[in-house]
Amino acid sequence: MKQKSINRTSRRNFLKGGITVAAGTVLGGSLLASFTKGKTEESGEKTKLLTPDGQLVEVDKSHCHECPGTGQAAREGLPNKKMVMVIDLAKCRNARKCVQDCQKMHNLLPPKEWIRLYLMRDSLITAPYWFPKPCLHCNNPPCVKVCPVGATFKRTDGIVLIDNERCIGCKFCMAACPYSSRVFNWEEPVLDKSLKKGPYSPETSVPPKIGTVSKCDFCPDMVRKGELPACVTACPNGVYFYGDQNEDAVTNGNETVRFSELIHDRSAYRFMEELGTEPSVFYLPPVDRAFDYKVGFEGLSDEEIALYKKEAKITD
Repeated sequence: MKQKSINRTSRRNFLKGGITVAAGTVLGGSLLASFTKGKTEESGEKTKLLTPDGQLVEVDKSHCHECPGTGQAAREGLPNKKMVMVIDLAKCRNARKCVQDCQKMHNLLPPKEWIRLYLMRDSLITAPYWFPKPCLHCNNPPCVKVCPVGATFKRTDGIVLIDNERCIGCKFCMAACPYSSRVFNWEEPVLDKSLKKGPYSPETSVPPKIGTVSKCDFCPDMVRKGELPACVTACPNGVYFYGDQNEDAVTNGNETVRFSELIHDRSAYRFMEELGTEPSVFYLPPVDRAFDYKVGFEGLSDEEIALYKKEAKITD
């Protein structure tokens, strides 16, 4: 069945422009609603936010929540939201822009990666395909259950975060995660002085701390600002869709579609769902792939290519 779009707009327009309307006409049940407070004195500075029909609206910054969330606000989550991601495996070619921009946004130095790209093959007689894997932000996360100090927690908006001010580095969560989505901070992070002095927030994972665990955080700080995560905007092929399940809208920065129709019409699935973890990340099967898997080898060393082939059991 043909995918139905709520609204289509160019990537450039989505990020840098869009339809500007009065803020009062879009408040209420839209994605904008959770970003706004009561009556406040306007600052005169404008910012653009995303509505569920895919339009950008311009409002005064004084109407926005503080960003990022700290303290109890960071642990509770965004009101009335259920954040989800859909990954289109037919479009991925291992460009790795998602990984690079994620590292830049979260001050991660190589080889530390919160998004990992695998070359997958469902059987020895089927074609390989590229498989991006962030944290899956499970609705039934085993990592939360085993943390002895409450450092790993699940919010009302479905996002699973880590508070490194509580983390004791026991690695129980790493052992419990069936998706190997977490990494350990073995070394002292290299940060600008401004980041070192800034307040810590689990929503940004900045500033990080040696001896703690970190992972993909689903960028709730970007949601508070009405912006998309770096992995979504960096991808040149529109692989990642991100949005609010409660509003039934997800976007890849180029097109905004109904979440329910996208996962229904494209037969989406959740990775290793048989474990009962109920991930918030959905995958669209790699049907009618846009690229041959070998395109993903461009720029890689012979050793890296050999490793990918070994993992996918490719002998040619």
